Amino acid sequence: MMRKKQDNPLLTEVELEFMTVVWETGGGTVRDILAELNKRQERAYTSVATVLKIMEQKGFLTSERADRSLVYRPAVPKADYQKTTLKNLSSKLFNGAPAALVARLVDDEDVTDEMLVEIRALLNERLGDDER
Repeated sequence: MMRKKQDNPLLTEVELEFMTVVWETGGGTVRDILAELNKRQERAYTSVATVLKIMEQKGFLTSERADRSLVYRPAVPKADYQKTTLKNLSSKLFNGAPAALVARLVDDEDVTDEMLVEIRALLNERLGDDER
């Protein structure tokens, strides 16, 4: 099946919840995905089937028939979606300045010193600088 071009490259909140299950499980039938979603919040089979079909039309999922069921799989790797979402956030909310996004993040009081040490290590690794 051909993948449709996405007008909006971002998932809605509900679609992201569904996509997270698909990424975690590698995909499955509507029943499989429904079972995982129902661990968090009760949902109707028809609602899940409808949302999965919409996500396939948007290009986030692929499906293939197995027996008498459709098996849905991710069409977009999680890392690719994270990258797209962060670029979108940086562009729309931080005027395309990743430094402003990071500055806001490290200024958040919920970010612990341990998290900041991790961020520093990631930056040092990216910059090829092992010194502190």
